[in-house]
Amino acid sequence: MPADESSAARGADGSRARAAISRALTPPLLAGALPAGPGPLAGLALRSRPATGSRRPHAPSGGGRGAGTPPRPRRGAGVRRTYERARRAWDRPLTAYYLILGAGLLITVLGLVMVYSASMIKALELSRPSTYFFRKQFIAAVIGAGLMLLASRMPVKLHRALAYPLLAGTVFLMVLVQVPGIGMSVNGNQNWIYLGGPFQLQPSEFGKLALILWGADLLARKQDKRLLAQWKHMLVPLVPVAFMLLGLIMLGGDMGTAIILTAILFGLLWLAGAPTRLFAGVLAFAGLIGFLLIKTSPNRMSRLGCIGASEPGPGDSCWQAVHGIYALASGGWFGSGLGASVEKWGQLPEPHTDFIFAITGEELGLAGTLSVLALFAALGYAGIRVAGRTEDPFVRYAAGGVTTWITAQAVINIGAVLGLLPIAGVPLPLFSYGGSALLPTMFAVGLMIAFAREDPAARAALAMRRPGVRWKTMRRRVTKRPSGER
Repeated sequence: MPADESSAARGADGSRARAAISRALTPPLLAGALPAGPGPLAGLALRSRPATGSRRPHAPSGGGRGAGTPPRPRRGAGVRRTYERARRAWDRPLTAYYLILGAGLLITVLGLVMVYSASMIKALELSRPSTYFFRKQFIAAVIGAGLMLLASRMPVKLHRALAYPLLAGTVFLMVLVQVPGIGMSVNGNQNWIYLGGPFQLQPSEFGKLALILWGADLLARKQDKRLLAQWKHMLVPLVPVAFMLLGLIMLGGDMGTAIILTAILFGLLWLAGAPTRLFAGVLAFAGLIGFLLIKTSPNRMSRLGCIGASEPGPGDSCWQAVHGIYALASGGWFGSGLGASVEKWGQLPEPHTDFIFAITGEELGLAGTLSVLALFAALGYAGIRVAGRTEDPFVRYAAGGVTTWITAQAVINIGAVLGLLPIAGVPLPLFSYGGSALLPTMFAVGLMIAFAREDPAARAALAMRRPGVRWKTMRRRVTKRPSGER
């Protein structure tokens, strides 16, 4: 065979050998896609074999992460995220609505439980069933729930129309209290009307609600006419009518209720934008009258001297204040247990009315008392929020008046139990025993619920929560997908 033919044969044999090797080394999916040739096949063969002795890429120094790994969250990012979520939830339109409704109902229910626990021994001492006071309070709570529901559904115009009849009826009943044979005295205060059976009525408790509604309507009408810039229109007839109610209350000797009514008056004047001089003048006049009333009464002076007392004192004049502190101190963190109070066994006077907070601290401990304080704080915040966000002057004055009433009364009652304030004889709102105090307070809570619902954003949010509206809204948002799509 010639030399050129033999070299050509050897080249053809080499080509066939290289093609066979490439087919053996190339993956099946790439075998038909890659051309045969010395350069690409050699590189493919090298890449297809497991590399021996090849170095792995170095990990980033300093414990860093690879390019595909998500970065670590910064420190405090979770706390900030939680704070932002809480802030957004707090700023929702229905926050005030749910706070008022939830806090009001929780305080009332917890109050019913504590009234039953704190009044059992007192009822047995009076030869009554152990549930005597609880049943009366439960009936008042059921009636109050109906009033709260009614007030929450009433429009604002109807609330304003109710102001004058309520004020006139309250004044009439407060005058009847002073009529011999009709009015009756309880614990030295002539502020009650006997209704028959075990039921009594204290008209001065309804005077708080009447002053708020009437004063809010009066100030709102004067603001619409731009008359509040003149001090005569701001004071008259609001201050004279308030002083008339205070006089009728003080005729019966109930200074605690008079203090709450004065706080409501100051709250209305503050919301109306009273000048500092005018506000200070009314405050100084009321303070002077209060000082004279306290100075001329030995009973009130003895109560003033019991602030911060740690011993009963001469003649046990500070017995109630000191045993209220004993009850709180013996409760500890979580209390002695519901119904296990010791002070209610004749040691602490008025355990189910004025000093029910002390029994709460003894049986439920610091956790229970702080829970009650948190509920009142939530109710107060919601009232301020409703008063601050509304454009209706009547709603602003009425919401501010109700918030001032409930907050001031709670502070005075709890302050007296803690020994920080003199014992004023006012119940803890929605919590203490007493139907005359519970009924107007629950109506006032319903009033606040109605005001919270009247906010345009809250009204729109409530409308979106209706089942029919939600279904229609969800049906509009869902886009129809083509058949077969997954």
